Amino acid sequence: MNSMTVEFDIQDLRVLAEEILDGVDEGPALDQQTRVLTHIAVCSVATTMDVAGTGRYIEEALDLGLDAAQIQEALTVVSGLGVHTLFESSRQLSSAVRRRSGGEVEPLDETRQALWDRHIGTDPYWQRMEDELPGFFDALLRMSPETFVAFFDYCAVPWKNRALRAVTKELISLAADSTPTHRYKPGFVLHLKNALDLGAGARSIREVLDIAAAAPEHRGVG
Repeated sequence: MNSMTVEFDIQDLRVLAEEILDGVDEGPALDQQTRVLTHIAVCSVATTMDVAGTGRYIEEALDLGLDAAQIQEALTVVSGLGVHTLFESSRQLSSAVRRRSGGEVEPLDETRQALWDRHIGTDPYWQRMEDELPGFFDALLRMSPETFVAFFDYCAVPWKNRALRAVTKELISLAADSTPTHRYKPGFVLHLKNALDLGAGARSIREVLDIAAAAPEHRGVG
């Protein structure tokens, strides 16, 4: 159920990306606005926190004509990186609880089933996430229905406002999952495939990965 705990470096990400990109049209390069938003993403994400770099690229984004709502939407997207704690640890918790209770899995109660139907149902977006993170939604719902609801409420914010194109949000999410200090394969695969479905080409994917690979190490924030 849990993701494999193996060494997974930047080069491994590139190899995996090239496997997924096999046969994908090159497409155009990143436009200037998407490029600067990607830089903002990899500088501001919690595992980098390059405050000076974030400020520099925010100024550049404003100079390029991006408005505050668009930049904030990018920041809100990458702030969701913290849910990866839930992705991995909630599944570990669920596995431990089941092991200690003899492995029995009770059907969802009426309240939890209603929450599942309301938030997940047959939505293909969440099904793809389930494919990459099998058992996560069930684990979180069983362990904490309140957190389950909060997860959907927070993650939905940048998708309700739509200040940025969906493909842009997938690309900056891909960047956040590809930095030297946060190489997260399930999210990497999920966002790469989503970006391709939304029309991204191989060239723009590679450029995003180049920007992410050059992100600085986390230096701490004083």
